[in-house]
Amino acid sequence: MDRRKFFTVTGAGAAAAAAGSVAANAPAQAQPDLPGGACASAKMPSLKARLGHQFGTLSDDTAAWVARYGVDAICTSPKQTDPNRLYPTVDEMNAMLDLANKWKVKVELVDSILLRSSLIDREKHPAIMLADSPERDRDIEAFQNHIRTCAKTGIRALKYNMSILGVLRTDEVPGRGDTLYNRWNAKEAVAKNPPLTKAGVVNADAFWERIDYFLSHVVPVANEYKVQIACHPQDPGTPPGGYRGIDRVLGTYEGLQKFVMMHESPYHGLNLCQGTLSENLENPREELPDCIRWFGTRKKLFNIHFRNIRGHRGDFVAEMFPDEGDIDFVKMLKVYREVQYPYLLMPDHAPRVPGQPNAWRENFPFEFGYIRGLIQAEQHIV
Repeated sequence: MDRRKFFTVTGAGAAAAAAGSVAANAPAQAQPDLPGGACASAKMPSLKARLGHQFGTLSDDTAAWVARYGVDAICTSPKQTDPNRLYPTVDEMNAMLDLANKWKVKVELVDSILLRSSLIDREKHPAIMLADSPERDRDIEAFQNHIRTCAKTGIRALKYNMSILGVLRTDEVPGRGDTLYNRWNAKEAVAKNPPLTKAGVVNADAFWERIDYFLSHVVPVANEYKVQIACHPQDPGTPPGGYRGIDRVLGTYEGLQKFVMMHESPYHGLNLCQGTLSENLENPREELPDCIRWFGTRKKLFNIHFRNIRGHRGDFVAEMFPDEGDIDFVKMLKVYREVQYPYLLMPDHAPRVPGQPNAWRENFPFEFGYIRGLIQAEQHIV
């Protein structure tokens, strides 16, 4: 996007861009009436979203790194002294917060130790997703204890996945400069006929039963302790009938709608990856705004992975720079402003640079600056 276009789009006529077109599979949300015929951008409340980031265990190195680039808050994890304990103690959480305070970094979310985004065959503690009792109940109790430690140490949200297949990609393609982008093509993946995982066949009904069992045990604890539990969508959605025997029910927009309304609670919602949701839409550029409105107006968005793709459901290039994909980030910021989303916008899946010693974080500084600049420009619209 060139400079002239950027300031034109973020100017007084931005309300029309924010409205977007009605998504084919999402009901249009009524827009508020504005008194006196004033333009929407003049009356819309200011943007509340802030720049965030996520990574593994907090250290002096990672804390200094995000502080250097002006990241407002982070999702991370404390160091645990006992690797066999399935939740951190209050002392371990406080040690993490002391380190964050040293670098003037705010921790708002932490990752679940148990429910990760990896392939179930590599999980050390897969019982919740395998419905394997009595280990499942032991692990759910550990998740409940993690909620309690969050409450006792002032952590807003606990982030988790309900994944069996992990993050699926088929190959890498050349990107801008010397970078590589990951790609997913469902037809190519299915044609390779990969084997079942250790989970075997898990159809939609079985998957929903496992989700319901988990939520029935953890949502009441989240309510009691007033800690948000934020689930990441399944990345990406897979063809109808499943892939490797798994029906990914949280890999569709409709599935995510059903999920957040189960055991409905102000503390049960999503760590929504904008990129993953885009991957699961037929026309993400046009459909995504109203999808975000649906979740945003219901206050189900607890964290946003603010990333871009090119393509659509079943065939996309992922891990692109935010300024070059199909999703208009300026337009999306106006949607987050419209629904008064109050939390973090995090870059995610930055393009990889082969051969770099810190290939996983090489390109994040560009994304920090790009997103921070967009946020500041939107906040200055009156």
